[in-house]
Amino acid sequence: MQSPVSVPVFVSAKFRFHAFLAMVLLVFVHGYNLNETYLQPYSLVREPLTFTSFFEFFTANGLFRFRIPMLFIISGYLFAWGDATPFARRIGKRARTLLLPYFLWSALALLFTWLLQEWPVTAAAVKAAAIDQLGDNRPYREQRWQDMLLRWTLAPTAFHLWFLRALFFYNLLYPLLRSAVTRQAAIWLPVFGLLWVLGVGLFFIEGTGLFFFSLGIWLAKRNTDLQQPPAWLPLRWGAILWVGASAAKTLLAFYLPAHTGSLVLLTVLHKVIMFSGLITVWWGADGLVRWWMNRPALARLTAFSFIIYALHVPLINYSSAWLRPLVEHLPFYRLGMYLGWPLVIIAYCVGTGWLLRRFMPGVYALLTGGRGF
Repeated sequence: MQSPVSVPVFVSAKFRFHAFLAMVLLVFVHGYNLNETYLQPYSLVREPLTFTSFFEFFTANGLFRFRIPMLFIISGYLFAWGDATPFARRIGKRARTLLLPYFLWSALALLFTWLLQEWPVTAAAVKAAAIDQLGDNRPYREQRWQDMLLRWTLAPTAFHLWFLRALFFYNLLYPLLRSAVTRQAAIWLPVFGLLWVLGVGLFFIEGTGLFFFSLGIWLAKRNTDLQQPPAWLPLRWGAILWVGASAAKTLLAFYLPAHTGSLVLLTVLHKVIMFSGLITVWWGADGLVRWWMNRPALARLTAFSFIIYALHVPLINYSSAWLRPLVEHLPFYRLGMYLGWPLVIIAYCVGTGWLLRRFMPGVYALLTGGRGF
């Protein structure tokens, strides 16, 4: 199998658009404000079923869950496309574009949290957000330096940074993954797919990333036409499955008892949602991609995908915890926050990114790994 000579123009535009879409939807997922705030594939909802609770779970833990597979496939495909460059040189570049932003944004999140903990009002918001991965919401000034080092390196307060860390390790494993999917794809892709379905992982290597990153490599090495859906794939049925499985999983999450069978069923539905959503959005949204990318003002927004990703956590978590007591007397305040506050955060991230890129381009390049210019 040979590396592709070049990525087709429209496919490249789709990569940019879908990366941007994934980051926008990620902000909404992290703006989810039901009582069970940390969403897992098997999460149950322990509050009454209302339009708001149904809609939030249906989108945040259903429809929007195609994002991570999409990003891993794009990353694997593009990394395989760059085989003409020596591997050691590419890994050096990935250390700059993945690991350096990981440690910088993790440090900024720690500093931001520490500053907020020094004022009573904002300290209350930090405590209410309860996003600390070590489960210790005491002020940082009361904690050991070893715990702070752990937060900076392995358990960041900006919990979403796990994606950068995982992606770097998949890049390190690339020669092995490339060999597996080019020489014995019929064996290894099903194995990786099974690890994804079972949710098996080891340290920083987890099933979702391993399978979809490898799938991206396989697609690139086969020079697969990503512009036309396969003839055997009826997108209409894929969309029905995506929406239907999301609705079924949402309803079940409200009523199933907490036992192993329930968790297995919800996890299986979650995998169905991820794959059917990935297929539906990739091949079913071409009209939206063309409309968006043919408008210069909108197309320019896609350059800010990474700054939206990096900056929105823990900002949206703390600000939502601060805002909620101020608006909870209003009707439908939770739905209003879920639909509106992420848009405010996205606008803030884009505005901050534009200002940094315009007036401090060196800092912007450092924080984004050179992306967005």
